Amino acid sequence: MKKLVLLLFVAVAFAGSASAQIYKAASRSVKFYSHTALEDISATDTTATMLLNTTTNDVIVSINIKGFDFPNELMEEHFNENYMESDKFPKASFKGKINEKVDYKKDGTYNVTITGTLGIHGVDKARTIPATIVVKGGKITVDCKFMVALKDHNVTVPSAVGAKIAESVEVTVHADMVSAAAKK
Repeated sequence: MKKLVLLLFVAVAFAGSASAQIYKAASRSVKFYSHTALEDISATDTTATMLLNTTTNDVIVSINIKGFDFPNELMEEHFNENYMESDKFPKASFKGKINEKVDYKKDGTYNVTITGTLGIHGVDKARTIPATIVVKGGKITVDCKFMVALKDHNVTVPSAVGAKIAESVEVTVHADMVSAAAKK
């Protein structure tokens, strides 16, 4: 029910014209990776909500912070309780617009930038993120990779473990998009 209400809200909000085309992620992954000399930390979320309006080039992403899956439970516990404070800041989000023209009706690879607001840990930051959009056979795939500095979002790391966590983490996003109007 929650997803239906969200899709209806987004469809109305995005529908700047009768020909608006809303796409949602059928499969997706949001990964982050922290590398230091002492330890590598990575986690993946496959439940994020991702929407693309191909008429207006608007992009919306919402991630449940507790949806990240870690290689071990202790890492996950520290991430949620000590760093991300997931009970206080349960979501990360991005709302933006693709800057370049993409012909969603023509097969091709489009290198684009998406400018918008990245919200993590209760702090919103303006960002321009490079991405690649592939249109093939009516299907849309979106890929991007970018760095997020922890200090930009007031994520603090205790000095006792600071050498194990990078000051900036690499975020990789992949989404296979399908028409929100498509039947399941």
